[in-house]
Parts: sequence; structure tokens; C-alpha cells
Amino acid sequence: MSRRQSPTRGLVLTATVLALIAGACGSSAASADQASALDQALRSFVHRGDGPPGIAVVIQRDQAPVLHQAGTAIVGTRRPVRITDHLRLASVAKAFSGATALALVAHGDLRLDTTIGSRLPGLPPLWAPITLAQLLHHTSGIPDFSQSPAFQQAVGNSLLHPPAPRALLDFVATDPLEFTPGSRYAYSNTDNIIVGLMAEAASGHTYPQELARLVFGPLRLANTSLPLDAAIPAPTVHGYAIAPPDPPDDVTNLFAAGWSWASGGIVSSPGDANRFVRAYVRGTLTNAATRRAQRDFVAGGSEPPGPGRNRAGLALFEYRTRCGTAYGHTGNTPGYTAFIAANGSGTRSTSVTINAQITPKSAPRAFRALRSIFELAVCEALH
Repeated sequence: MSRRQSPTRGLVLTATVLALIAGACGSSAASADQASALDQALRSFVHRGDGPPGIAVVIQRDQAPVLHQAGTAIVGTRRPVRITDHLRLASVAKAFSGATALALVAHGDLRLDTTIGSRLPGLPPLWAPITLAQLLHHTSGIPDFSQSPAFQQAVGNSLLHPPAPRALLDFVATDPLEFTPGSRYAYSNTDNIIVGLMAEAASGHTYPQELARLVFGPLRLANTSLPLDAAIPAPTVHGYAIAPPDPPDDVTNLFAAGWSWASGGIVSSPGDANRFVRAYVRGTLTNAATRRAQRDFVAGGSEPPGPGRNRAGLALFEYRTRCGTAYGHTGNTPGYTAFIAANGSGTRSTSVTINAQITPKSAPRAFRALRSIFELAVCEALH
């Protein structure tokens, strides 16, 4: 597969994907035509000079999920991405920490108004009045530890040896709050680290144990885990850094997942990601009152942005697209980008995973094409 492509051709491909979306969503085209449009968009995307080696899109409208894929899971081979292959979900992990916390709320072990100070009294006093709901809503005002220069230097110095999860908070423990808690939205990886620690304090078990008990087990997510090291189980979709005209650089095991833990450390598969979002949006793991509270949406977008107009709920984003409204999460990390979404009842769903980190900052043209694929996948799932 060629890694070189002119900027002009890249714009043409992006325009083609947008046109395909308009046709699929704005007409009464048959399901087969929509699936064909999606497949064509995926093939175009992996042949971009700034595109990923491979992409997998799972669509589920009926009982069985359907995999659409293009490109390769491992550069230098023709092996496609498979529905049971393992890869990093990046910040989609925040939906998993949200699912764990909301399950504990439903069980009575936590409340949405439970404060940090009541469960984790050793954390900074400024954080003490902040509630679980504000953490899940990203309205806490606590700075994002991953943006700290000290954190970034620490990662670079010790890629494979992360500190204990609580120590991740030390990178911003002496910083002031960015705003009064509850007054506005600001995406922060710190929020979900604290959510994981609150789950541990409320349950008396480790966060991975609670994930297994409350999420992985009940949903039968056989290919999903939260490692602390850099290993990804086999079969593995390799992750790549894309910087044309250089060839893709394999970064699959570049860093340990413990550096992002509950905010981004989940390893899963395209199939499990789809299974999870169906149950998560449906409210399988929680109760009706908590599910209603989860959908108190405010202005705010996931990172990277999802399709259409984004709004933020409790560890859940609303995506208002031209084809209808879906709910889910996005994520990106070196080597991988992911998107999951389902309709309000969880009966129609999609997961989109690629083996490259493509964001509005790192590759704006490629990301526009990827975001269009997110929307095309939603259209295919909803119709």
C-alpha cells in the first residue's frame, strides 16, 4: 500500500466521503447501497497518504453484528482487522469508568452527589466539594494531568513503568482549579482517574476488579481488559504513527497503559466495543433514575470530536447527526483512534476503530475524512 499521496487527492477523497454521507442519509437508498457507500469510504480512507493502515467498522441493527473493514492490521501483511482482534480504545475507556461508577450508584454504593472529600480525604482540599456527577460531566474544574509538562516528561523518561494510579494526580495536585466546579465544561483526564479511585473506595475492591464484576462479566466482554503494562493480547491490531512521507512507525507497545489507567487504558476488540456501547446506552448496568441523570447534556465535545453536534452527559456524549441522534464516546492515543455509538434504546449501534492516531491537530484533513466516516457509520446503523 502506497503511503504517498498529493494534498489535492486527499481533498478529493474527503469530498467523496462527504458526498457519500449526503447520499446515504438524505435519500431512501436501500441498506445495501448504504453498506456499499461505507465500504467505498473505508477503502478510500486507508489509501490516503495520511490515512491509517487499517480500519474496522462494526454495524449492528439486528441480532448479529456486521464487520466492514479495509486495509491491514499489520503493515507489511494483508491480514485484515478482525472483529475479535485486540487494540487500544483510548478515551473510550472513560465510558467504562462511567459504567462502573453508575453501576455502583444504582447499587447504592455511591451517589451522584458523593464528594471527592467524602471518599478520598487525602486529595487536595480544593477538590473535596467536587461531586461524582461533576467528574463524570467534566465540569469539575480540575486541571488535566496529561497536559502537565511534568507528566509529559515523566512519560518520556519511563514509557514502560507507570506510577500507581493515584500518583497520576500529583502532577496537578498543587494547581488551582480552572473554574468554579459545575460552572462550565472542560474535558479532563484527571476526572476519570478520580472516578476510578472513588469506585475503589466505595467498593473495597480494586478498579480492575470492579470493572470485571460490574462490566466485563455481565456484558460477556471476553476480549476486554485494563492492563497496566504495554502488552496487548493476541491477536493484535498493531498501532502506527503516521507522518508522510515516512513509512508508518509501529508504536503498538510504545508505552504502558497504566499512564492513562481509568481515563484511557482499556484494551478491547471492535466486537466487544460494539457490544459494550449497546448495553451502556440502553442502561443495562444501571437503573432508570441514574440513566435519566446521565443524559443531562451540556455543551461540550468528546476528544476527538464525534460526528454532528456534540453535547456532554455523564461519561456519555450525544451526537446529533443528519441521520438522527446517537450516544457514545470517542478516543485517541498513539497508534489508535476509536468511536462507539448507539441509538437511545441501544438496539442499533456501531464501533469504528483505526490503527493510527488521527486528530484535528495531528492530521486535520485526514480527521475530517474520519469524522465523516463516523457519521456514515451512524447513518448505516440508524437506518
